[in-house]
Amino acid sequence: MSRADELQGFLSGVPIVETLGMRCEIKGDDMTAVLPFQDKLIGNFTIKALHGGAIGTFLEMTAMAQLFLEADVERPPRTINITVDYLRQGRAEDLFARATVIKMGRRMASVRAEAWQAERNKPVAALLGHFLLRREDPA
Repeated sequence: MSRADELQGFLSGVPIVETLGMRCEIKGDDMTAVLPFQDKLIGNFTIKALHGGAIGTFLEMTAMAQLFLEADVERPPRTINITVDYLRQGRAEDLFARATVIKMGRRMASVRAEAWQAERNKPVAALLGHFLLRREDPA
């Protein structure tokens, strides 16, 4: 089984990933998460803007996917806290994201993720999150 298949199996255990229609593509050492546009993701139909909750959830799942690739975890990490900065309007088109693990300890990890649409250097939103990797120390 490829690492991409393992990652998709890992994410399939999280129901919101299926609801969003999110997928991850791995090329070499880089993982890019993709949120294909769907009408149900629109939060403001007047300006056809993506819902902030969908963007934030997508970034959180992207961070968890990156942690799966870099940490030895069997189940999704538990979110301690996240901060999402909304930088631009998310338009009615596909959204892409990448995450970087800033610091990983035995029990906790800090991750930064950015989402963009047409141009990667113009992010739509950015996330800083802290995740619990293990609930208790191994005996």
